[in-house]
Amino acid sequence: QLQVVESGGGSVLAGGSLRLSCAASGYTHSTYAMGWFRQVPGNEREGVAAIDSDGSVKYADSVKGRFTVSLDNSKQTLYLQMNNLKPDDTAMYYCAVRLLAARTTLGFGLLIDNNYAFWGQGTQVTVSS
Repeated sequence: QLQVVESGGGSVLAGGSLRLSCAASGYTHSTYAMGWFRQVPGNEREGVAAIDSDGSVKYADSVKGRFTVSLDNSKQTLYLQMNNLKPDDTAMYYCAVRLLAARTTLGFGLLIDNNYAFWGQGTQVTVSS
């Protein structure tokens, strides 16, 4: 059973930094995409940053230049380094995994939550001004 566990959330002042981690386990599939999503109560879940099976990366426009996503394949762990945080970044952050057939990618669907099958429980990020 594939499991996804996020960690690293917390409360920071605007301008501060946090690093989120996402550990995936329980699978040996070698082709997959992983991504970070966030959701504020009452709003739809939005894609933040993700890495496709070919190593390509996508970011939401709102986080470009401030957030960096990286993947340690050996540990099946996804990271999200968040710098210069803003109050608008306050949300529950979720990690998700999509297993793919060999030599395929999510491509344009990389930041669309419906393309992911396995989700973590989320970690809260709160940024105060």
